[in-house]
Amino acid sequence: MTLHSLPVFLRLAGRPVILIGKGDSADAKRRLLERAGATVVGEYDEAALAIVALEAPDETVARLKARGVLVNAVDRPDLCDFTLPAIIDRSPVIVAIGTGGASAGLAAALRQRLEAILPASLGDLARALQAARTRLRERFPKADERRRALGRALSDGGPLDPLRASAAQVEDWLETPVRLERAEGPAPSLEAVRLTLSSLNPDDLTLRQARLLAQADRVVHTSDVPTAILDRARADAPRIVSVAPPVDPAEGLTVFVEIAR
Repeated sequence: MTLHSLPVFLRLAGRPVILIGKGDSADAKRRLLERAGATVVGEYDEAALAIVALEAPDETVARLKARGVLVNAVDRPDLCDFTLPAIIDRSPVIVAIGTGGASAGLAAALRQRLEAILPASLGDLARALQAARTRLRERFPKADERRRALGRALSDGGPLDPLRASAAQVEDWLETPVRLERAEGPAPSLEAVRLTLSSLNPDDLTLRQARLLAQADRVVHTSDVPTAILDRARADAPRIVSVAPPVDPAEGLTVFVEIAR
């Protein structure tokens, strides 16, 4: 499955961004840019990004694109090089929800739902984890070890469950020997996920199947497994095509995916 857009987070503090237009839409975009620390400038200033809030933006957008400027045209997704998502701010944790310009209302509705779920303490938890990086590297010298340790701690019901834990619990977790006693990586393990979905729709994955894919260190799969399902695994987890599960799986979690016949 091809991504409609690649989500990125841009640091705009002190950088110029062109804003063209007047009225409520332009004012809202100005507030957003100023909140991000950008310097709002006019059409003929030098900048890499521009937001155009005009009723008839075509000519203005064409001029900007001719200069190599990436443009967002309000309410005109067909003219946009980038879109602006609905944002949930738990700084430094930022959750962005985009629909590629298909429906700003849908993005806003999802944001409102998630606002009620994500605790205000998420930012403090992120800062505590950042402060713990040196100690984590000392306890887990290998990157895979650190990732697995954090994955276990941050999992649903884990000691650092993001929806329940406070920043103070990071220190408690680091000081608890049982949480950090494993110096070696986990023993090789193999989980077989046999897909029985008639639609092959990734939304039909069971909770267990979705969790295993998200946690997999590598995914071994038959050639007929849809890309949309494989995309539920981490981007850095290797995909290996095979007609059968590996006889001798490598260290970590190997998930074998096949279509049930």
